[in-house]
Amino acid sequence: MGQREHSYALTVRWTGNQGTGTSSYRSYSREHEISAEGKPVLTGSADPAFRGDPAQWNPEDLLVAALSECHLLWYLALCAQAGVVVTDYVDAASGTMAQQADGAGQFTEVVLRPTVTVADAAMVEKAAELHGPAHEKCFIARSVNFPVKHEPTILCDTAA
Repeated sequence: MGQREHSYALTVRWTGNQGTGTSSYRSYSREHEISAEGKPVLTGSADPAFRGDPAQWNPEDLLVAALSECHLLWYLALCAQAGVVVTDYVDAASGTMAQQADGAGQFTEVVLRPTVTVADAAMVEKAAELHGPAHEKCFIARSVNFPVKHEPTILCDTAA
């Protein structure tokens, strides 16, 4: 199969003009909306450290979420192909960002901590192994310039 390109389009609209625009650093809200055709609007802000609303999603949250979500989707697909029946998956992901004195910064790592439950004890070993190939295939992890680490826990669904 040859290379294919996929395109993604969305709109980010700043909604935080409080009457005087960006007349000063404190004069405006960091609120914004992320929208795409046919999808619900996602409201966002800056990280609270940068005068953002802690109740809103920020770009740093969304980057960690994108890495976690991409890994989840690849992992589930690989498990299905390998005959590993996943009955539950919860990832307690976290990211670390380093900020320089001039305000610039970058992520230094993201750690994914998925707890995966499989239907049968015979599937535990293969379930653990498939995190490697999922990472290797994850579109988002392949696109970032910092380490994405994995600390999975595999459980067996004793109710099955």
